[in-house]
Amino acid sequence: MTTDYQQAREALGVRLRELRMSARDGRLTGARLALLLGWSQPKISKLENGKQTATPEDLQAWADATGHPDAYGELLARLKGFESHIRSWRRRLAAGHQPVQQAIAAEYERSAVVHGFESVTVPGILQTADYARSVFTRYAELQRSPRDTEDAVRARLRRQELLYDGTKRFNILIGETALRALICPPAVLAAQLDRLAGLVGLDTVALGIIPLTASLKIPPTGGFWIHDDRLVMVETWHAELWIDDADPIALYLRTWRTLRESAVHGADAHRLIADARRTVLPL
Repeated sequence: MTTDYQQAREALGVRLRELRMSARDGRLTGARLALLLGWSQPKISKLENGKQTATPEDLQAWADATGHPDAYGELLARLKGFESHIRSWRRRLAAGHQPVQQAIAAEYERSAVVHGFESVTVPGILQTADYARSVFTRYAELQRSPRDTEDAVRARLRRQELLYDGTKRFNILIGETALRALICPPAVLAAQLDRLAGLVGLDTVALGIIPLTASLKIPPTGGFWIHDDRLVMVETWHAELWIDDADPIALYLRTWRTLRESAVHGADAHRLIADARRTVLPL
C-alpha cells in the first residue's frame, strides 16, 4: 500500500471521527455509533484510524447515523479519489474478469501510444484465446472470483483489434522467460509463440524481447503499462495500481526506456521466439 494511499485513508478516517463527534443529537461514542449501525466497535475504530477501507454503503450509513446526510457526497468523493489509484482485485473481480477487461480496453482505446513491459507472461494484448483462457482460469482460482472465463477471453481478444489501428502505436517489451514459462500446456504455448512471431514487423507494434543473457542496467520487476503521458497501470497480487501523477509516470517511462536498451527487435527477436518454440514443442 502506498504512502499517499494510506495518508488519504487516514484523512478520511479523521473526517469520519469529526462527524461522529459533532453528531446532530450530541456527541456519539464509538460504542454508541456501532450500536446504531449494527456494526462491531472494532470496525468503527479501524475506519477512523485508516486501518480499513470504507465502502460507499459504509459512508452513507455513517453520514445518516451521525445526522449529517449531506456529508455523504464529500465522503464518497474522498473515497473515489484514493481508490482510483489502488483498485483491490477482490473488489474489481467481484463480478468476474470480463468487466475488468472492458475497463482496461477503454483505456487502450483512449491511448495513441502505449508502452508496456511484462517479464514472465505474454501481455494480454498479444495473447491467443487458449493462452488467455489458461491465465484467467488460474487467476480465478487464486482470487476465488466468479468464473466468467469465456466472456473474459472474448473481451480480451476484442481489445486486440486495436493492434491493427493505424493511428495507434504499441511499444512492448517482453522478458525471454515469458517465451518459456509453462503457465499453459506446451501446445498452447507453442501456438502463442507462433502468434508472437507473426506480430514481429507489424507497423503498429514494436516488439522487443529481453534475452536471458542480456546485460541489464536495472533489474526488471513486475509488468507495467504506460498510456500516453497520462496513466500507468501496475498489477500486484492484491490490487491494480492506476497512477496518474506526472513524476511517477515520467519515472516509469524512463524505466521502460532503460529496459529497452537490453532488448532485441526484428530478426533477433524472431530468433529468440523460434528457439523457445523448438524447446517447448519440437516440430
